[in-house]
Amino acid sequence: MSENQKMVDGYMEFLKAGKTERECCEQIVKMAESRGYKNLYGTDSLKPGDKVYATKWGKSVALFKIGSDPLEKGMNILGAHIDSPRLDVKQNPLYENESIVYLNTHYYGGIKKYQWVTLPLAIHGVVCLKDGSSVKICVGEDAGDPVFCIADILPHLAQTQMKESASDFIPGESLDLILGSGNPSRKSDDGKSDEKSGEKSDESKSKKDAAKKKILALLKEKYGIEEDDFGSAELEIVPAGSPRYLGFDRSMILSYGQDDRSCAYTSAAAIFDSPDGIPKRTSCCLCVDKEEIGSVGATGMASHFFENVVAELVSRVGDYSDLSLRRCLNNSLMLSSDVNAAFDPQHPDLYDKENASYLNGGIVFNKYTGSRGKSGASDASPEFIALLRKVLEDAGVKFQMAELGKVDQGGGGTIAYLAAKYGTAVLDAGVSVLSMHAPWEITAVEDIVQAYRAYKAFLTIEKNPLD
Repeated sequence: MSENQKMVDGYMEFLKAGKTERECCEQIVKMAESRGYKNLYGTDSLKPGDKVYATKWGKSVALFKIGSDPLEKGMNILGAHIDSPRLDVKQNPLYENESIVYLNTHYYGGIKKYQWVTLPLAIHGVVCLKDGSSVKICVGEDAGDPVFCIADILPHLAQTQMKESASDFIPGESLDLILGSGNPSRKSDDGKSDEKSGEKSDESKSKKDAAKKKILALLKEKYGIEEDDFGSAELEIVPAGSPRYLGFDRSMILSYGQDDRSCAYTSAAAIFDSPDGIPKRTSCCLCVDKEEIGSVGATGMASHFFENVVAELVSRVGDYSDLSLRRCLNNSLMLSSDVNAAFDPQHPDLYDKENASYLNGGIVFNKYTGSRGKSGASDASPEFIALLRKVLEDAGVKFQMAELGKVDQGGGGTIAYLAAKYGTAVLDAGVSVLSMHAPWEITAVEDIVQAYRAYKAFLTIEKNPLD
């Protein structure tokens, strides 16, 4: 089996097992430890050639391979994100309505809400209990598991719905997951009361929320959780099912979460598969959370997670100083490993064809992201881009230069601008994706391979061209 095919097989397994940021982080840590990486916080000192990792709350992870150059000369950083658009479960989510039991959700990231109805869905996540223990949940992926679904209106009764705009005809509050059902109550029986007291009969009381109680009993039996435990749970609703090859020629991959796990996995694989020995510059792979909602929170790129981890790194390599930390970040080079929108021949009017990215065109360099007038963009240095062009051409890597779409059509951001604030030279470089942010996204196998090869070549750079 070729190295490229082995990497693609690993990618498919990664997508299958990693449908949440927690699951992705756990997989990356396991891969790192199997390759000799140690927990950074379990070390007192570091020397060239050492390999370490650090995590934040099990949802973001940074990998480092220490180089021979002083850290003040900077690192070569591959930065991706491992969160994806989905539905999150609310804190008080469980309710019964006319004998159907629902789980109330809140959508996460930029989704088209109508794409999430009538699909088989799975529940992934963790429930943290008051005794300090936690329970992992994963239901809907194994062949014997039940799946879950969000219902939609039949076309025969949807005349009013069909007149509404696509953004409105499925309200966010209607994205509630069906968990189970019970026997419906007849109106003649519902609320039957004692003639003298006016109180509901015992029979009527026993029927109230009977289906919900059945679901709660099942949750208690299987997981040991009570209804109140939803308040300290982190449960995510994702499409059920495994990634598949797409097309008779198997040239594409259809899967949930390829934005941005196609770049996260290939970045991690690149640092794991880098040549043995000591690199000149320290190599880093950073996989963060919360990019889809603005990189916020303690596990997002806007936090101090990465800065704090690099500070710990500096302190273990030599004498720590704030100036050494700032020099390290300022002199670093980074690829913001994030996906780009692939040209869609069915909707050509949305793209500037000469500046679009194409499936099978190789890794995409996006000089600036943002929207319209480059709002929220990180505009990469041409000196850095020129260096990358040479490095990739010398390595025989296929690449393309592109933007997301037409200037006034919209846009989007990445973590690049948050790295640029340190003075880091950063460029968006990732995989083209069709149906981005849909429950099932499309990538080309060739582009996965070229991204992996590009990231490996990037890690070999020995000098910052802006020094």
